[in-house]
Amino acid sequence: MKIIYKNMEIDINENDRAIDVFKEKIEENNNIIACMVNNEVKNLNYKLQNNDKVDLLNTTDRDGARIYTRGLLFIMSMAFKELYPEILLTVNYQLKSSMICELKNIEPTEEMIENVRKKMQEIINANLKIEKKELPREKAIEFLRKENTSIGKSQLEDKEKDTMSLYFCNGYYNYFFGVMPISTGFIKLFDIMKYNNGFLIRYPSKKEPNKIMPYEETKKLLRTLNEYDDIYKALGVCNLDQINKKIREGKSKELILIAEALHEKKISQIADEIAKNKEKRIILIAGPSSSGKTTFAKRLGIQLHLNGIKPKTISVDNYFVEREQTPLDEDGKPNFEALEAVDLQLLNNDLTKLLNGEEIQMPTFNFKTGHKEYLGNTMKLEEDEVLVMEGIHCLNDNLTPAIPTTQKFKIYISALTVLNIDYYNRISTTDTRIIRRTVRDNQFRGYNAKRTLEAWASVTAGEEKNIFPYQEQADVMFNTSLIYEINVLRNYAISLFEQITPEDAEYSEAKRLCKFLKYFEPIDTEYIPKNSLLQEFLGNSIFEE
Repeated sequence: MKIIYKNMEIDINENDRAIDVFKEKIEENNNIIACMVNNEVKNLNYKLQNNDKVDLLNTTDRDGARIYTRGLLFIMSMAFKELYPEILLTVNYQLKSSMICELKNIEPTEEMIENVRKKMQEIINANLKIEKKELPREKAIEFLRKENTSIGKSQLEDKEKDTMSLYFCNGYYNYFFGVMPISTGFIKLFDIMKYNNGFLIRYPSKKEPNKIMPYEETKKLLRTLNEYDDIYKALGVCNLDQINKKIREGKSKELILIAEALHEKKISQIADEIAKNKEKRIILIAGPSSSGKTTFAKRLGIQLHLNGIKPKTISVDNYFVEREQTPLDEDGKPNFEALEAVDLQLLNNDLTKLLNGEEIQMPTFNFKTGHKEYLGNTMKLEEDEVLVMEGIHCLNDNLTPAIPTTQKFKIYISALTVLNIDYYNRISTTDTRIIRRTVRDNQFRGYNAKRTLEAWASVTAGEEKNIFPYQEQADVMFNTSLIYEINVLRNYAISLFEQITPEDAEYSEAKRLCKFLKYFEPIDTEYIPKNSLLQEFLGNSIFEE
């Protein structure tokens, strides 16, 4: 028997597992945590088959990082269960290489957190096996009810499944969505610290896999997440089980109307704040891909009109440097996302003139020729008008150094998902955005899901460099997520992801997203307003030109 690893054939025995074949490599690189077999993520105990195409995953890979975090959360929940069995633990959301968690029935103390830290380290040092076991549906339901826990609820809602998978370790069990490390010893580094009324579980970043970086506060982001979390708690829709129950009860219309009303209220409040600050003449909007920036800007413009303010839009895209001046990335390719790809001098000269009441000649960038053109378009800013500019660098003051801070109003927008599958499995903001983008790319650009997933790593790399470091500099944050949106998008996205085959490098991600989406009860688009931010991705927006 043989397998293929990095285009080389390796002879294996009939019952060899990945960990047997790659034992030396795993010992050399302690960041290896799983493997990719025929474009599917597998744990290291996977029994290899003849002609399998194998690659190793470490914690600098997207999938490897997910497995590390999942394993760490499993160990944390195991430690809490052993030390404080009556405590109800929940994993809320991510804050830069950290998960913020809380205890529903008690506030943690420093002593409690220290005890959990020591117990977690004991579990890690013991290098205990983590095994996945399948239970028949009826036995699983009985098992969960007996233990008075809601773990795995979403699996039990899947009518097509006859069994439920649980992860077991040294007498402890829990449900986690996705592949787990094969033993606790694969979790090398972690930290746990009391934080506000809960605590943070911390882990290495993909860029720095061998150390825990100093914690950086993200107070504005946390405040925005907490605000939405509190609202959803008040509405009784904190997790997927509660959302699905509402839909099965015929309350889809109510969910949609409440979510849309919340968006309208928040946009109105932002417009009111701008109106109160008369010196703010330029509104700068930035956010990661598929945040809904286009619809947000137009809806904000309507609310500004109600406040007696007329918005005028200026596009950063028209201020690219000439193509031959575009900076190059490390591979020698044009880096259009670099700040230096913008003609900063011209942009700042034009903005200064506009804010001084002067008329400017507006450039139009010709993307075919790679040069700016002047086609006779002019712009002048009147007393009752403000400039609205959207772009990846808009929160970075180095984009507009000539403009006084007092004249700028910065808005960060993103789909900040606070909905969880259950107590331990959160719904990733990144997953929400990639599902949005997949549907939009297919609707508007004719791209298939493979092409969207293929480009995603490059997209997120640009966001991590150019957007996320500046998010806390925003004056306000707007959460564009809608609590019902995945229930709608699933109807479009599942069929797109199912077109990706096992021969494609994107197969594992597509399969994961398909499985995830099938947990959501479907909602029809009948009651979605035409001005909804979600229509930007569905292709039925009133703002379409």
